[in-house]
Amino acid sequence: MSQASFSAPLIGRDVELARLSSVLERARTGEAQGVLVAGDAGVGKTRVLDEVSGRAAADGMIVLTGHCVDLGDVGLPYLPFTEVLGVLAGDERFAGVLDGHPVVGRLLGGGTDAVSDRLRLFEGIAGLLADLSEIAPVLLVLEDLHWADQSSRDLLRFLLSRGILQRAAGGAPGHRLAVFASYRADDLHRRHPLRPLLAELVRLPAVERLELRPMADAEVARLVRAVQEQPLPDTTVRRIVERAEGNAFYAEELVAATDTEAGGVPSGLADVLLIRFEQLSDTAQQVLRTAAVAGRRVEHDVLRGAVGIPEDELESALREAVGRQLLVPGAGDTYAFRHALAREAVYADLLPGERARLHGAFARLLAGRGRPEETAAERAHHYRASHDLAEALAASLEAASHAHRVGAPAEELRHLETALDLWSSVEPAARPSGEGNDRVTLTLRASAAAAHAGESHRAVSLTRSALAGVGQDTDAELAARVRYTLAGNLLGVDSLSAAYAYSSEALALIPAEPPSRTWVWAAATHVMAARQVGEDETALRIAHEALRTAEQLRVPDAQADLLISLAALEGGGRRTPLGRERLREARELARASGNAPVEMRALFNLAVGCFESGELQECLPWLAEGLDRARRAGLLSSPYPLEMRYLRLLVLYALGRWDECLSVASADAEVLPAAGGFTAGPALYVALARGDLRAVEQAGALLEGPFDWMGTLVAGIALTDAAALRGDAEEAVERMGTAVAALTDDVGRPPDVTVRLAALALSAVADRAAALRLTGDTEGAGRWADTATELVGQARTAAVRGEVGVPQGPEGMAWLARAEAEWTRAVSGPDTGAWAKAVAAFDYGDDYERARCRLRHAEALLVADDREAAGAEARAARETAVRLGATPLLERVDALIRRGRLAEAHADGSSPLTAREQDVLRLLAVGRSNRQIGEELYITGKTASVHVSNILAKLGAASRTEAVAIAYREGLITREETVG
Repeated sequence: MSQASFSAPLIGRDVELARLSSVLERARTGEAQGVLVAGDAGVGKTRVLDEVSGRAAADGMIVLTGHCVDLGDVGLPYLPFTEVLGVLAGDERFAGVLDGHPVVGRLLGGGTDAVSDRLRLFEGIAGLLADLSEIAPVLLVLEDLHWADQSSRDLLRFLLSRGILQRAAGGAPGHRLAVFASYRADDLHRRHPLRPLLAELVRLPAVERLELRPMADAEVARLVRAVQEQPLPDTTVRRIVERAEGNAFYAEELVAATDTEAGGVPSGLADVLLIRFEQLSDTAQQVLRTAAVAGRRVEHDVLRGAVGIPEDELESALREAVGRQLLVPGAGDTYAFRHALAREAVYADLLPGERARLHGAFARLLAGRGRPEETAAERAHHYRASHDLAEALAASLEAASHAHRVGAPAEELRHLETALDLWSSVEPAARPSGEGNDRVTLTLRASAAAAHAGESHRAVSLTRSALAGVGQDTDAELAARVRYTLAGNLLGVDSLSAAYAYSSEALALIPAEPPSRTWVWAAATHVMAARQVGEDETALRIAHEALRTAEQLRVPDAQADLLISLAALEGGGRRTPLGRERLREARELARASGNAPVEMRALFNLAVGCFESGELQECLPWLAEGLDRARRAGLLSSPYPLEMRYLRLLVLYALGRWDECLSVASADAEVLPAAGGFTAGPALYVALARGDLRAVEQAGALLEGPFDWMGTLVAGIALTDAAALRGDAEEAVERMGTAVAALTDDVGRPPDVTVRLAALALSAVADRAAALRLTGDTEGAGRWADTATELVGQARTAAVRGEVGVPQGPEGMAWLARAEAEWTRAVSGPDTGAWAKAVAAFDYGDDYERARCRLRHAEALLVADDREAAGAEARAARETAVRLGATPLLERVDALIRRGRLAEAHADGSSPLTAREQDVLRLLAVGRSNRQIGEELYITGKTASVHVSNILAKLGAASRTEAVAIAYREGLITREETVG
């Protein structure tokens, strides 16, 4: 049989290579870019990336390649990046750069302290790449993203979104960097975890997608003839082309398996791969079988230990496998299967006993190599596959501890769940011993990891599982701990009645006397649950009793938690001086005790207290401190930090710092779990206000999956406002009603946001009622007036809290003022006094809503024939709309100015136009086009167009001709100025 050489040139990928080469060329000039290379298995992704990497290296670029590996249901955190860092660490040229970023050394075993601070780790790697790009342009290649662990996916999101691909300020060149990442498109089933990341990344301006489609038949035929040293009959070539279906790897394998004596082409790819494999010597087959168990890539010394043959025989077998292109040598004395499909076919052909034996050998070899925690995930995989379940259990627990230390809560959760799956299959005597190594405690630990990873519903499910494991012989304190933990998790998913029931059970399990820490924490949880279901008297009584016990036992973090609850329950709440003093004391107690979650709760409540008081600027420092504490504790995905992120964006939105709001939201999205989508809510409000209707789709996505209270709130606001902006009164009312019903608690209390939702829906309802009155349809107008009365009633009810009627803060009362004004407009027409009150109410800091109310106020003043005041309000609203980039509002204001002829009168000879606009106006008067105006004034035609639009708006004109006529009439220009 003839021998295939596999030294053929790359065929049929000229367009793809040109695109990638263009990206590299731009990267050399500082225009960084990322490319996601997609394609089916075997279509040629690796071959194309190898080609372009070779070209990049030849041109002096630093080429770094990391591979993702399929380890089944276990994950090796940051594996491709660890591989890249290992290559850098082995090259003395980069020693200085690595030393400048010590945090990244922890992924190489250079530190034992926690890398739970994911943001610092991510920033460290981004900084490392940026510094490398100062030495030479960098190409980072990441292969097989479909196998990437979640932490690697999060890090890739960060790198592509956070700024290393962005230009520097002022348009200066950015980093000389390109990132090429490949993945199997055919592996991405509907729920594959890579799918949402890809959808997010391709929307980034600096990221593009390159799909490698199957090759054309003519190209496959060229490839077949190129890889075969001896000519093949045309009929054989045609059959190979037909069977390959455009897949380069299939074609090469079919060529390599062609045996004229055997007669024909194998019917399936597995047969193809195995026929080629079986053409090796027995020793080489043994080596490949062993390597297939290791995975796609294997180190030489580990392979030698597992295969158990003399070194010279191993080298001979490897040489044979490499020569036949089944294995390829890699960096660091490693070997890899040329294609994952080859490895999968060989692995699938192993006998069950053979497979288990080899997995066991690899597990034992890894266990004896040192750095046990860093190999724990691999050992767990191999031990499970070898059916050594006791060792698999121990390794899974080690892997969970390692994942916790490197700040990978999702991987920690996976390893703990694996351990729990194995628990019942391992004899009690063979299970790891020591405190906390029991099924109930491990399940509680997994629930904590789920909460830290942002999987609140999974945390509830795990804690319920722990409760199911509590028996009559379970220690009462542990049984109580399970119940109050479950109660806390249920509060996190807004299952309030169930939370109260379980916290009641927890408290009943442990007597208050003698005093105990467990009773104190059970009581603290019960206080929160009681408050949520309206049992304020119960909450107050237990809070005071528990606070005394916490002080007696000197449990400062429990004291802090109880003080936070009391700050909300007594003396007017967290807006009052007493409430804030308690919260500051709680913060100090929690900080001194080292309890980060309680400290964050205190900081969150301090921030909310400021927000509810209308002190928006004072809110931001508390949020910054709270998020910094969460970052240092590795808890950025836990509930309070997520709500702090939302509140920070809400404050920026209200203050009119919209570009900053969008920027912060984009940065947050890079490190947030899927459950944190609601935090970007204020960015959706900005998008809607700027006319970006994609926000509607994003808001709707928040309603998918399990119920999320904050996600439902954000979606309710965005979707109700979107409907109102479209003038769809029916949908606005429906969206408002659906959101309020979903957010109303178990005891029937409507959410505070009802006031805002009602005001938004009332805007559309009032528009409909006013339009029907104009057409004489009094009956239809009356029906919508009745709807408005129902809505304003809901707003009034929600504007006060509790039986004593404590009003909401400035924000809530401002929305109530707007709701009242919209109700009056719907029932009887615009009222200047009501709208003046609404404008004043939003003066606490919400610029956009104040401008929207000013537009309505201007309309009311115009109806009242107070044109001067109407013009002043319209101009003030316009100024805000221009500053914020709120295009829809700007268009409505300009339309009112034109319709109402609200351009300023200028009896005193003053002009509303700037000097440049005066120049443009004179040229308009003599009939110049925008291009001609630009040429005469040495500005661009586009700039001239902007000036013309401003002139039309300021003069209330609908056309250029009308603007000139108004200007003549009001003395802004004279005939003498425009002669000639």
